[in-house]
Amino acid sequence: MSEGDVRGIVIAHGEVATSLVDAVRSIAGVEPEALVPLSNAGLGRDALCAAIRESFGDGRQILFTDLPSGSCHLAAMLVARETEGVGVVSGVNLPMLLDFVFKRGLGLNELVPRLMEKGQDGIHGYRPPEG
Repeated sequence: MSEGDVRGIVIAHGEVATSLVDAVRSIAGVEPEALVPLSNAGLGRDALCAAIRESFGDGRQILFTDLPSGSCHLAAMLVARETEGVGVVSGVNLPMLLDFVFKRGLGLNELVPRLMEKGQDGIHGYRPPEG
């Protein structure tokens, strides 16, 4: 990981974070310290906030959370508001994380909106014809 690269921390319920990070590592071959998983399993708000801080690397961080108003997101927002150089993106998905690992050298003000857009662009649907 280059000195200026952003570290990603995926914070989610159960094994969601581990599964997403494993998939990204498998597809992109990224080094382990670039993107790390963190589960909220068995953790209250204060313990989850502490675990997030312990997951930090040097420099800038982006905290990816699974739900926009869940316990993971609320803890991430508490930590981000008190810590310089930390962004938060909610609704994490695989397209978003894949873009992140290839663009983590960007500044947070450019990277956060880009990741939100890539995450939305990765959602597609099919509706069968009525009748």
